[in-house]
Amino acid sequence: MAAERPVRKKPQQNHAEVVRTERLTPHMVRVVLGGEGLAGFTAGEFTDHYIKIVFPLEGIEYPQPFDMAQIRADLPRDQWPTVRTYTVRAWDPTARELTVDFVVHGDEGVAGPWAVRARPGEKVYFMGPGGAYAPAEDADWHLLAGDESALPAIAAALERMPAGAPVRAFIEVADAAEQQDLKLPANAEVVWLHRGASAVGEQLVDAVRRMDYPAGDVHAFVHGEAGFVKELRRYLRVEREVPRERLSISGYWRRGHDEDGWQASKREWNQQVEAEQETAPAS
Repeated sequence: MAAERPVRKKPQQNHAEVVRTERLTPHMVRVVLGGEGLAGFTAGEFTDHYIKIVFPLEGIEYPQPFDMAQIRADLPRDQWPTVRTYTVRAWDPTARELTVDFVVHGDEGVAGPWAVRARPGEKVYFMGPGGAYAPAEDADWHLLAGDESALPAIAAALERMPAGAPVRAFIEVADAAEQQDLKLPANAEVVWLHRGASAVGEQLVDAVRRMDYPAGDVHAFVHGEAGFVKELRRYLRVEREVPRERLSISGYWRRGHDEDGWQASKREWNQQVEAEQETAPAS
């Protein structure tokens, strides 16, 4: 999910319950999780922490206690629960509350419709957290760019910026109604881009390319739809010659693919893109 390539660990399985929900914008719903099941949960090292939420299929009786490893070992593939990946927007260890924001497009998908219907007390199973990015203390400036899917991670990063660090943030959403009030550090410039009828990421790529590019060492976080991520990766790696270790850049999703299809091909796609761009001449 990020360029730092953290050491892989066995996914931690957790359970929680819905505490409350909130409609942030017409297409963003916040779900706050809590309960005794979060007693062993920890997060906060990274601002792009993510969890994999498990959605059991209707009509399937799963072993109790709920165990994904056992399910995958004992049940046929078509009976496995659906898994969707979401960013940890916030973790409050004192209140033991985990906040997750969901992009919602009506009845489309699995997680969004669930978030709309979720009610206090409902049990939720998830694995994680994973993550690899947090704003570097020693960078001269920071670049954040993404669409709605990256907004929770961008918002969390803005809240963790080193004191006084210059920040350029570009966030593309459908329209003005999807903007959110964010907690901004000093020296942060946030540009909201309204997609309208444009293709996802089109305005985002144009805005990043047109910005007055500051001098010095940049630490960049660029996530969202894979198509525009590919273009910005080329711009930063090839044209701006940003070192790989200073980039957290990858596609959270890809047009025309659900998460299962995208995750199955993501590693190979990323490797191919990286190989192409490592050998590409700067334009």
